[in-house]
Amino acid sequence: MDAWSVPGYREERVLGAGGSGRVVLATYAETGAHVAIKYLSDDLRADPAFLAAFRDEARIMVELADPHIVRLYEYVETRHTPPHAAIVMELVDGVTLRRILAEHGATGPEAALAVLKGSLLGLARAHAAGIVHRDYKPENVLVQADGVSKLTDFGIAARTGQAGPHSGTPAYMAPEQWDGAPAGPATDVYAAACVFFECLTGHRPYRAEHRTALRQQHQSAPIPVHEVPEPLRDLVARGLAKNPADRPTTALAFVNLLEAVATAAYGADWEQRGRRRLAE
Repeated sequence: MDAWSVPGYREERVLGAGGSGRVVLATYAETGAHVAIKYLSDDLRADPAFLAAFRDEARIMVELADPHIVRLYEYVETRHTPPHAAIVMELVDGVTLRRILAEHGATGPEAALAVLKGSLLGLARAHAAGIVHRDYKPENVLVQADGVSKLTDFGIAARTGQAGPHSGTPAYMAPEQWDGAPAGPATDVYAAACVFFECLTGHRPYRAEHRTALRQQHQSAPIPVHEVPEPLRDLVARGLAKNPADRPTTALAFVNLLEAVATAAYGADWEQRGRRRLAE
């Protein structure tokens, strides 16, 4: 574990850790407010490219002030060689969507629609600012105690139209993302539709042990719409369209379609019921 910690905060416990670093629960000494601090690992802070990407993540979070995106409080970088770096951000009173799916399985239609809508609104804010998340997945969707969802982790986000090698989480990568196509909002829409499918069914739309087989499924296998409730099949089919031109063009367009479908299928108060289900 890194010895350095952000001055002015008292660390309480580790919330999560991985190859890129760790996230800790901390208290701001002056006010007693709880925050989450994301530290870049020792190995990666020595790599100029990863350090630059970490700075970019903080810069993007500043740009994207929105109730459906985890809020940035400050970015801290030392003058050491290599420098230590950390992002201090909002502590969300809730759990990841991944934990909900792991412990409870499928959420039911109204809860799935509610969690999709909240995180899509976060994506919509990003798309309006010309930013593509590129790694929408259950681990990056946080569900609060009141059932409202928020989007987090813009670590591999890119500007719309930016080209480069494919990156993301294979289970949720759009067909064009496998080919390294320029980043676009429709890529995020596809990933969100994959997660929506998982909320409805308890499993991902495409599953394969090997990366090559998974790529083939995302790019050419039929969309398994028969596995989701009939009123939601067109919504899933639109979101998982192989051709990005056939998907909703932005997350906001997907939200508008979602609300129309949800209201027609489940009534005007579907969202309240969905949030209550998530809160449970």
